[in-house]
Amino acid sequence: MPSTDRLLTVLRDVKLLAREYYDLTGRPLGVTAEVAEYEAARLLGVKLSPVRQSGYDATRATRGGEQYLQIKGRCVLPGSKSGQRVGAIALDKRWDAVLLVLLDKEYEPIAIHEADRSSVARALMAPSSRARNERGQLSVSKFKAIGHKVWPDL
Repeated sequence: MPSTDRLLTVLRDVKLLAREYYDLTGRPLGVTAEVAEYEAARLLGVKLSPVRQSGYDATRATRGGEQYLQIKGRCVLPGSKSGQRVGAIALDKRWDAVLLVLLDKEYEPIAIHEADRSSVARALMAPSSRARNERGQLSVSKFKAIGHKVWPDL
């Protein structure tokens, strides 16, 4: 695995390129997930899993044993719609909780929220929403309502 210093340098460069790309096109560059995973590891100390691990992106040690975490990222841009959605969450995969890393237009972390599996499952299976039921997606506001903020500390 590359050194932490090298990863920080690469991440800084990626963020700069993503910002420039957005300024030029008005569209985000598809690096939000990678930035979110790195920021969750950096800020919360979770251990990132090998790439393409089915179901979870990171683990953390708890008193009850190892916990498996999905990490989702979302850039919250000025003037963006209130119904922004979190990426698909698969209930048929192995994971214990989901971390939602919210990033600003500079790809810097604003907040990290966490929701446990049972809360996410209840929200996804609630009737009346095709996005939730069929695509496994929650709005950012719904995710925040069922979870709790874990960073920054209050």
